[in-house]
Amino acid sequence: MAILISNEQARRIFLERQGLSAAPNRALDKAGLLSLIHGLGFVQVDSIATVERAHHMILFSRNQTYRRDHLTTLLEKDGALFEHWTHDASILPSEFFRYWKHRFRRREPHLAERWKKWQGENYDSAFEETFRHIAENGAIMSRDMKAEDHKSGGWWNWHPNKTALEYYWHIGKLCIAGRRNFQKIYDLTERVLPQHHHEPEVTEEVFIDWACRSALTRLGFATSGEIAAFWALVTPLEAKMWVETHRDELVEILITPANGGRPRPSYALAGFPENLEKIPEPPNRIRVLSPFDPLLRDRDRAERLFNFNYRIEIFVPEPKRIYGYYVFPLMEGDRMIGRIDMKADRKAGTLDVKRLWLEPGVRASAGRLEKLEAELMRMARFAGVESVRFLEGWRGE
Repeated sequence: MAILISNEQARRIFLERQGLSAAPNRALDKAGLLSLIHGLGFVQVDSIATVERAHHMILFSRNQTYRRDHLTTLLEKDGALFEHWTHDASILPSEFFRYWKHRFRRREPHLAERWKKWQGENYDSAFEETFRHIAENGAIMSRDMKAEDHKSGGWWNWHPNKTALEYYWHIGKLCIAGRRNFQKIYDLTERVLPQHHHEPEVTEEVFIDWACRSALTRLGFATSGEIAAFWALVTPLEAKMWVETHRDELVEILITPANGGRPRPSYALAGFPENLEKIPEPPNRIRVLSPFDPLLRDRDRAERLFNFNYRIEIFVPEPKRIYGYYVFPLMEGDRMIGRIDMKADRKAGTLDVKRLWLEPGVRASAGRLEKLEAELMRMARFAGVESVRFLEGWRGE
C-alpha cells in the first residue's frame, strides 16, 4: 500500500535533502564544503553576477560561513571537484567522474552530428592542432589561440580552436583547470583530475544503477521522470526500467500537492523515514535563493511542492516580462514567499532593491520585513557592498 505524504512533510523531506534544513551559520570548513556539494550532487555554474554568481549564491544560501577560496582550492588545486554538464554547466565531486565517462561516450556521436550542422563540415578543422598544442605546451584559454582574422560573434560563431576546446571538454578529453575572469582554462583531463578518480571503470548496468539511485537519494522521493532529469545522464526509459526492476528496494508513496489536488505517485528508497514527524524543520529565517538553485531547477516539481511558479526571464523581451531580468526567489522556513529584484551597485557600495513581490496570502508584516532586511544585509556583505538601498516604489505601491 502506498504511503500518503502531506505537502508539508514532502517539502521538509526535500529541503533536508537539499541542504536547506541545517543551521545556515554553522562553521563550514573546506572538507565540510566538499561534503555539502556531494550531498547536493551538483552546483550549477552561471556567469551572471547581478548580485553574485549562481554557484556562490547556492552555497551561501545553505551556509553563510561559506568561503569562495575553499571552492577554488577544491576545484583548481585539490582536484576534488570538476566542472562539467548535468542539465547545464555544473560543479561536481570528482569521484563522480568515472560515471561521467558514460556520458562522454553517449554524447560524442550526437555532439559530432549536431556541431557539424551548427558549425559546418569543417567544424573539426583545428581539433588535432589544438589538442597537440595543449599536450605539448600546457593549459590555455580560448583567446590564446584565437586567429587574428576571426570576427567574434558570441557562442554561435566560435573560432575553430574554441570549437575544439569545447568539443574536447564535452567528451572528457579536456578538463577545466580553472577560470580567469570567469573564462575557462583548459588542460588535459589526466593533468587536472587525480588518477584515482578515473578508475575503476564501471559497466553500463552499474552506471545506470548509480545514476538512478544517487538521484533518488538526493531528491528523497521522485517519479521515474524526475529521477532521469536530476543528472540528465540516463534516458526517461532507462529510469523507468530501473524503477520496475528495483521495486523490491523501493516504496511507493503519494505526495499531496500544494494546491490540494490529487496526490501524485512517486517512489522512495526502502528505509524512507518511518517517523515523518521527526523530519527536521528548516530555520524560519528568510533566505534569498539563486534563480539556478537546485531546489527549484525542476520548475514543475517546485510548483507542485511549493505552489510557486518561477521562471527566469533573462531571454524574455522586456515588455513581456512579468517580473524582471534576474529576479531572486525568497524562502521563509519551508515556504516560498515571494521574489525580489535587486542588484549590487559596486561603485556606490550598495545592494539596490528595486522591487519586492510577495506571494498571495503572504503578508508584509513588520516582523517579516525585518527578517527580509536582515537577510539582505547578509547578502550585501557577501556581495562585497556596504549597505542595502531600497529604491522608490520597491514595495510596489
